[in-house]
Amino acid sequence: MKSVLGFLELHPCDLIVLATQQDKGQVLWLENSVAKPVARESHQMTLFIPAGVEGFVSLKDGSVSLKNILIPVAPVPKAQPAIQAAVRIAQRLDCSTGQFTLLYVGDDSEMPEVSCPELPGWEWTKLSQKGDITQVILQTARGMEADLIVMSTEGRQGFLDALRGSTSEQVLRQCACPLLAIPTNSWVSSVL
Repeated sequence: MKSVLGFLELHPCDLIVLATQQDKGQVLWLENSVAKPVARESHQMTLFIPAGVEGFVSLKDGSVSLKNILIPVAPVPKAQPAIQAAVRIAQRLDCSTGQFTLLYVGDDSEMPEVSCPELPGWEWTKLSQKGDITQVILQTARGMEADLIVMSTEGRQGFLDALRGSTSEQVLRQCACPLLAIPTNSWVSSVL
């Protein structure tokens, strides 16, 4: 981990891409993961590809299949950096059509205001649902066959997060698609 972080200090990057094992049920303080600590300590936008997940770039020919992007929104952390990152990825990968889905876990009337940039060929949908935040995100991702989940993250906040992980870490443990984490304390969230 120290070697990777040292390299990143000398060679700044826009995006870190990491393969990661899904550690369902593992006690967090005993885990030997390199991926999550690198993402946490580097404060960089990080794309996690869970083991066994093909992702949205074909290993055979490099073609991109990115049609359904799920973006969970909450009052804290602000979702706008995640929204901007999702749009930039769709643009930069030349994805001509698709669906951005904003998901708020809670009462529809309390959904935070966000700006949804227009992207030709792409549509925006807003959903709200009550329930356990992690489970609702995972169920929605499965139901819509999400190709990517994009989340703003503040990292671990407080004692409970230290034990069970941040919401994005909890989602990453069980998701069936890549997850792009946008740290709110990074330079990238201030320019997006």
